[in-house]
Amino acid sequence: MSTAAASPSLSLLKSTGAVASSAATRARATLLPISSKSKSISTRPLGFSAVLDSRFTVHVASKVQSFRGKGTRGVVSMAKKSVGDLTSADLKGKKVFVRADLNVPLDDNQTITDDTRIRAAIPTIKYLIDNGAKVILSTHLGRPKGVTPKFSLAPLVPRLSELLGIEVKKADDCIGPEVESLVGSLPEGGVLLLENVRFYKEEEKNDPEFAKKLASLADLYVNDAFGTAHRAHASTEGVTKFLKPSVAGFLLQKELDYLVGAVSSPKRPFAAIVGGSKVSSKIGVIESLLEKCDILLLGGGMIFTFYKAQGLSVGSSLVEEDKLELATSLLAKAKAKGVSLLLPTDVVVADKFAPDANSKVSLYLSHLAIALKMSL
Repeated sequence: MSTAAASPSLSLLKSTGAVASSAATRARATLLPISSKSKSISTRPLGFSAVLDSRFTVHVASKVQSFRGKGTRGVVSMAKKSVGDLTSADLKGKKVFVRADLNVPLDDNQTITDDTRIRAAIPTIKYLIDNGAKVILSTHLGRPKGVTPKFSLAPLVPRLSELLGIEVKKADDCIGPEVESLVGSLPEGGVLLLENVRFYKEEEKNDPEFAKKLASLADLYVNDAFGTAHRAHASTEGVTKFLKPSVAGFLLQKELDYLVGAVSSPKRPFAAIVGGSKVSSKIGVIESLLEKCDILLLGGGMIFTFYKAQGLSVGSSLVEEDKLELATSLLAKAKAKGVSLLLPTDVVVADKFAPDANSKVSLYLSHLAIALKMSL
């Protein structure tokens, strides 16, 4: 994605009733330490859309404090407790509820097209089973509205079994008598995959009773779902009220350690990339990063709110009309703090939102007479 400094003096695009979207729409926050000597950028994706929200709390250990503070946000004070601190004596014969992020993409044949997230969860699961724990594995898949067959976790079982070298069992639910029976028969070193936790609306509502039912299955809790750690759901936050100890998995701990180090003592110039569809969900992130960064690059659907705030016409692209004033104030704040706030110079445009769409990459800010259609 190429970038250029945003400027209110840019000429207006013709209004075509079209939709456009940055190719970085689904990008998540990435911190970029840039060598001051070579100006080369060394990137390391955090996979975390709410990295420095001042109101944010990571629910990963017995006690994890919010990212708070005025001016210098991002310093984390937390109980340094991870799964690696647990010994065989702590784990042997114990039922461990592991919240992982196995939200992998599936094709029309329910075949996994990218198993990165599954492979990332293996070290934590492997450590637990090698130490004699009984692993109760929980995750979500997609955004189902109730029980939705296409979002069943059944396609994940073969790959999990292959990577772990054992037969992974699967439950058809995540709570209830059947699940309790399967947990009761789970051997030491065994793994039981619960069905999609988001089949229950109580999951995302962080319902205490639902969280209590999940917690009743286990003796202790491990959160290794970095991609969902910022969400206070029943399986990520609610269960920690009923299970002690509640610790971070290897993946989550690794990312948190990197995050703390990256924002506490960054090399200069220091850059960050933030993507997403809505400005409203990234306010805390952007404001916090403006206190830390020298360069802030924005991508995703939110860029059109910033474009329109500068007087550019974006057709029928995604815009939060009630956040135009906020976008303007953020641009002004960046300028006042000497932060280079950069927006994309090109976008992917297409005639419809579909895999078979006719699409192309068009220069958006460099050439201001583009006829936008519909974005990817």
